[in-house]
Amino acid sequence: MCASHSPALLVVVLCSLLAGAANAEPSPDPTHKDCHPGDKSALLAIKSALGEPYHFASWTPDNPCCDWYDVTCDLFTGRVVGLAVFQDANLTGTIPSALTGLPHLQNLVLHHLPALSGPIPPAIAKLSNLSSLTISWTAVSGPVPSFLGALKKLTFLDLSFNSLTGTIPASLATISSLSGINLSRNRLAGALPMLLSKSADQVYLWLSHNNLTGPIPAEFAAVSFAHLDLSRNALAGDASGLFGPGKELQYVDLSRNAFEFDLSAVVFPEQLDFVDVSHNAISGGVPAQVASLTNLQFFNVSYNRLCGALPTGGRMATFDLYNFQHNKCLCGAPLPQCKK
Repeated sequence: MCASHSPALLVVVLCSLLAGAANAEPSPDPTHKDCHPGDKSALLAIKSALGEPYHFASWTPDNPCCDWYDVTCDLFTGRVVGLAVFQDANLTGTIPSALTGLPHLQNLVLHHLPALSGPIPPAIAKLSNLSSLTISWTAVSGPVPSFLGALKKLTFLDLSFNSLTGTIPASLATISSLSGINLSRNRLAGALPMLLSKSADQVYLWLSHNNLTGPIPAEFAAVSFAHLDLSRNALAGDASGLFGPGKELQYVDLSRNAFEFDLSAVVFPEQLDFVDVSHNAISGGVPAQVASLTNLQFFNVSYNRLCGALPTGGRMATFDLYNFQHNKCLCGAPLPQCKK
């Protein structure tokens, strides 16, 4: 499962959470071998709400709950701080409201549970200590709830590969600790709100394969994006403000939208390693600077309205016809020679 095609940070975060839950060691303090009675009752209520599936066979009153599969306890307090349930096609039902009985929960992962359905319940908003929330690869539907803005300690939110609809709530922008959001592969529509502007660190935003429309917020130009994937939406307007010297951007995918701007005027951040702006309405030419971007591994500007001679030397020799085809009048290797 961890050999995912998701962006690198997502894989690292998710796999570390899953490994931590799967390999959690019981506390060396015998008094904390069993978790808090309230936490234990909540976990048993979660098991019951999901129909007592075999996945939770180790969850029995006779066993110390810090030893239960998918459960992580704090070694000093014995409180349940992690719950990672993943990869079970037979687990059915909705997200249990009994989660509110785990007030110390910091990491919640519900991943690759294709029969888990229904909306994200308001109970999630009461988990005020959550720093990481993953509900991905499920049949969960309904909106991305605005009440998620109440999770003021949240640093990472992954709601990808679900059936979520509606708009992206502006309340997510109020979480100052949030540095990573993945809402890819849903059915979200409407305008793109301002997101991740309060973080002082590098941020990661993945919104691909939705139905988002309208322009990128102008304020995005000041956000320290490291990874940004807005591909396969219906976004439009000028996206050139995302680029510029001195920015943190390493990975950017704007492909299959309706962006319009002059690529000739763009200055790319030096550490860029992935650029896909294909299938848009971008004009101008390919800047000569592209050839000197030493970290650049992927560069695709195909299916736009570009003209002029391609740069030569440096990284340009590593790109083929696929990267430049179907433009208005680009020329030079690997395309046909420019006319004199």
